[in-house]
Amino acid sequence: MSEDARLRVDKWLWQARFFKTRGLAAEVASSGHLRLNGAHVKKSSQVVKPGDTLTFPQGSRIRVIKVAAIGTRRGPAPEAQALYEDLTPDQPRDVSAPAAGAAPSRREREQARSLKRSALE
Repeated sequence: MSEDARLRVDKWLWQARFFKTRGLAAEVASSGHLRLNGAHVKKSSQVVKPGDTLTFPQGSRIRVIKVAAIGTRRGPAPEAQALYEDLTPDQPRDVSAPAAGAAPSRREREQARSLKRSALE
């Protein structure tokens, strides 16, 4: 694409596969939670170009993304990943907490049973 390529922010977020639908991308853009180069975006029609930096919430994370290119379609994941550079800082994971939905191990179940028995005796 040419250097002066531009695209609506909601369409770019959708093409880069940050949101499943363009409607969700437009909702985030118009909600005021999206920043373009540090300034709040108030409309989903705001245009982005290569070199711009986007900051927005996605799930429980805050994403910081640098626009590398403007796409022509919503293609497969490898094509979408070529559209941006992820600048999101690594968020530390609490290793002491079990993973969501993880069942306790056999050792953990046995320790819990022994604690219950000792409390009853």
